[in-house]
Amino acid sequence: MNTLYQNHLIRVEIETSEIPWLKIFSVQPYKEFSQCDPDTKVAILQALDVIEKAMLQTFQPAKINIASFGNYLPQVHFHIMARFNNDSFFPEPMWGKKQREGQLALELTAFYQTMAKTLAQHCG
Repeated sequence: MNTLYQNHLIRVEIETSEIPWLKIFSVQPYKEFSQCDPDTKVAILQALDVIEKAMLQTFQPAKINIASFGNYLPQVHFHIMARFNNDSFFPEPMWGKKQREGQLALELTAFYQTMAKTLAQHCG
């Protein structure tokens, strides 16, 4: 588990990948978003907004993908992924059929370090 940020409502984790990919979890084990208390809903959406804007500004991706499945892990969580025309799976989902060997040269470590500070400022 690569926890990037956590407060009493949410936890943000890094998904190891060739693309910028973060996941937001509710701290409480809610199964569905509609079951979250209002403060948790606001915290999730606020973090999602901060992450999406930072990915757009930093990487200028072709698209931001936001997903919430939870079939294998039945706890509220959202995946936020910056997608690129030349990533390994585009236009397929990251769980789909690989299309090519990705040719991305992204500085993810610095982005994640900055993201941790930004989340602490805006969501703390």
